[in-house]
Amino acid sequence: MPIDTYTAVVDIRNARLDPAAALDFVSDPRFGGIATFIGRVREHNLGRIVTGVSYDLFEPLALRTFEAIAARARQEIGTAMNLYIAHARGDLGIGDLAVIVAAGTAHRDEAFRACRLAIEAVKHEAPIWKQEHYLDGDSAWSEGCSLCEEHRDAEQAARHGADPHGH
Repeated sequence: MPIDTYTAVVDIRNARLDPAAALDFVSDPRFGGIATFIGRVREHNLGRIVTGVSYDLFEPLALRTFEAIAARARQEIGTAMNLYIAHARGDLGIGDLAVIVAAGTAHRDEAFRACRLAIEAVKHEAPIWKQEHYLDGDSAWSEGCSLCEEHRDAEQAARHGADPHGH
């Protein structure tokens, strides 16, 4: 089962993440299914107004991690695919693209599964550190695990004016 993989860390001082490049890479006449995830910097987190984020990472290890994720996707999905994984490094503003994952496969189900597997693995496994900057001038390093249930519950509670810890 062939897999063509593109992995990159993009220093935003020199370039930007490009959704069209991701789409071009995963497109193939054999494939009818293409799924894409694009992560952008949002203006709030846990009830605080965010003005931007800074991403730092160890590039060689991040790229090896992205490659390992692609190999795992090939094994778990079990079909030919093209997979694109790119993450930004540097200071990003609200709305800037932080990550792009795209998968092309013969059918939509495999494309959706491969894309989901890859983005969740990137968020949980890659050596990427995120520092959020807030309107009040404060900043904090994210504890990561943005897909963890506790984090989602706290964010939802904060949006609805409740104590994020249930007190």
